[in-house]
This record gives sequence, C-alpha cells and structure tokens, in this order.
Amino acid sequence: MNNKTSDPIRLLLVENQTLVSIGIKTILSGQSDLKIIGEAANGAEAIKLFRELKPDVTIMSLRLPDSCAIDVLDDYFDENSRARILILAEHAGDAEISRSLKKGAAGYICKDISESELIKAIRTVSAGRKYIPAEIAEILSENFGREELTTAERKILQMLVGGNSNKEIAFGLSVSENTVKTHVKNVFEKLGVSDRTSAATLAIKRGLVRIDI
Repeated sequence: MNNKTSDPIRLLLVENQTLVSIGIKTILSGQSDLKIIGEAANGAEAIKLFRELKPDVTIMSLRLPDSCAIDVLDDYFDENSRARILILAEHAGDAEISRSLKKGAAGYICKDISESELIKAIRTVSAGRKYIPAEIAEILSENFGREELTTAERKILQMLVGGNSNKEIAFGLSVSENTVKTHVKNVFEKLGVSDRTSAATLAIKRGLVRIDI
C-alpha cells in the first residue's frame, strides 16, 4: 500500500547499463511513495550526488565502470554512517553478498528481480531493515561456516582464474614459487576442490574474483 500522506522515499540510482536504468525508472514511476531524485553511472558520480542530494536509499549496481560497489561503501558511510544502500547485482555470488553486507549494505538483489520484489526491497531498506531475498539467503546458508580466503589467497586465486601458472603468479607477486604452491594448496582446501579448473569455476560462481567484461 502506497503512503500518500508523507514525503516519498528519495532514491539515488547508480547504474551504468541504460536498459536496466530505464527499466527501474519505469517500474518506480507508478509508485507515488518512491521518487528517483538523481542518477549516476559510476562510483565517483555516486559519491558526488550522495553528498549533494542526501537520498533516503541508494540503489547501486555491483559492477561500475570505475569501481565495485563494495569498494564505494566505505566512502558512503564516511559521509553518513546511516546510509541505506541496496546492491543490485547480475547474479547471486555468495562471497560478494557477504562482503557487501559486512561492509554495511542494507540489501542485495539481482537484476532479474520481479517488479513487486524490487518495490518491496526499497521500502524495506528505507524502513531501516535488511532485505535479502530467499534464494540469496539460501546461498549464504549453504556456504555458512566456510573458511574465508586471506588477502594473499584472493590475489593468487584471481591470477589463477586468469590462467597464470605458478611461475607467473610468483613473478607477478614477487614471491617464491614454493609460497605460491602453498597458497594454491590452501585455496583448494578451502574451496573443496582438487584442481585449478574447478577452483576457477567455483571462484567465478561464488563471486570470489572479479571478471571484467
């Protein structure tokens, strides 16, 4: 039920894909309690408009041309510790969900979300509550308790997914091949895989690495 007696929820939309942006604006145009007051296409613009417009909720794409939304969250909370940010992603990678929620995001939804669920997510986040769809909550629960990768292991996994050999990884990170082998072994154990192909596949599926397209 729309709230017609109070001011609308003021929204900042941060999305660089034109069709997605148009779709969201079309959906929200029919809701009297929701109003888009600004649009940004990258992280730098998002911070600038956030400072100027002070929106109630920011709908932010996970993938931005100049950054990842997860990296922008710190700047947002430096400006306003009570900022409400709803992350909009292509798919439900559990590592990215966990990282964004730990950093303070109020919700995480996918771009194939239904119209009704998008509206519900915005209203829920605006009211000060978290919004995590059932399918995403299931992914999180499936991986609950898994040991997290260290920063070094993440870097090595990223290079492994890029097709680099142990020798190339060692050169790129200025460490010994033995150090790389140890890290790779630990990565395999934490992911529950036994080879590089399986590690790369799972890393992409779970959002453990970033793939620039």
